[in-house]
Amino acid sequence: MAAEIVNPRSDNATGAEEGTDGTSGELFDPAFALHRGGKMAIQATVPVRDKDDLSLAYTPGVAKVCSAIAERPELVHDYTWKSQVVAVVTDGTAVLGLGDIGPEASLPVMEGKAILFKQFGGVDAVPIALATTDADEIVDTVVRLAPSFGGVNLEDISAPRCFEIEQKLKERLDIPVFHDDQHGTAVVTLAALRNAAKLTDRALGELRAVISGAGAAGVAIAKILVEAGIGDVAVCDRKGVVSADRGDLTDVKRELAGFTNKAGLTGSLEDALDGADVFIGVSGGTVPEEAVAKMAKDSMIFAMANPNPEIHPDVAHKYAAVVATGRSDFPNQINNVLAFPGIFAGAMQVRASQITEGMKIAAAEALAAVVADELSADKVIPSPFDERVAPAVTAAVAAAARAEGVARR
Repeated sequence: MAAEIVNPRSDNATGAEEGTDGTSGELFDPAFALHRGGKMAIQATVPVRDKDDLSLAYTPGVAKVCSAIAERPELVHDYTWKSQVVAVVTDGTAVLGLGDIGPEASLPVMEGKAILFKQFGGVDAVPIALATTDADEIVDTVVRLAPSFGGVNLEDISAPRCFEIEQKLKERLDIPVFHDDQHGTAVVTLAALRNAAKLTDRALGELRAVISGAGAAGVAIAKILVEAGIGDVAVCDRKGVVSADRGDLTDVKRELAGFTNKAGLTGSLEDALDGADVFIGVSGGTVPEEAVAKMAKDSMIFAMANPNPEIHPDVAHKYAAVVATGRSDFPNQINNVLAFPGIFAGAMQVRASQITEGMKIAAAEALAAVVADELSADKVIPSPFDERVAPAVTAAVAAAARAEGVARR
């Protein structure tokens, strides 16, 4: 069976005049019309037209396949949907910019994620919203569900629990586990930064970056930039630069301080931006223009908070050579959909046991290469609708998995 992208609207679902819960915004809002009945359905990939079809799809024919898998468990990848379906798992604690809204309210986002997997990567996905926020309960639940899936995409789980949950699942499962809020953002950011550096005739190793936000995305971006060879990167939280001399650091931030900030910066975000080549915002808030003005010449500003970038593009363009945001109505959108469909497609194509740092960097390099010959200040990253993206990322990730010895076919 496969997750089918369908139009769920009924004949009368042009608005929500019938059966509303009293929310006035439903009446003429096209978003409600689009979501009525959900955005997904399950569709069979084989026919059941007569008794012969039934005897093959179900009993008695299915028993032969079950017995074969029982004798040779690896056959599950060939004779079920396991090898091409991802579980999209959330507890609803960090949904978009809405925060902790619970599992039921998160379902429209998880459905959306699932149809993006299908639309952009050809990967089937099933939304799973869990009625627990306990990290160990989430891990145990996903481990018990794992036999049905070829990969696990963790989604909208608040920090710092998201780090613990992902790590424990990676230790207990032999299928790809990927927290997209961390790694999808990091991959696309690295791809855009590589091209921005190329456009301004600099190497990644020459750049000093400042990241605003030490949550899931900020930590992952810092890790991938260091792995890729950034000159230096400092990460800032609400109290300023995350540095080893601070006594208020969590375990995650203490680890972060250990591999970032080689320059030994202290103080506020504004202090860190003085002379910096790159600003990466994944925190919200507002950066004063006077701090932006102190950045290095031909700087790069990736202000990715939604809906309000930390530095508005009108301000950023006064000082920066390249400006990116998380919004679709400005050029250079840092959009995770550029990464996660191809990453999972590549990993599952070769039945990878995990998604490694090398596979993520390969994805970023492939993504950057898609527009490498078309670079401009307004095009350092492809559009999500560029049909070259998913095949390029898929191929690069599959090749990296084989090179790193985690592929099983």
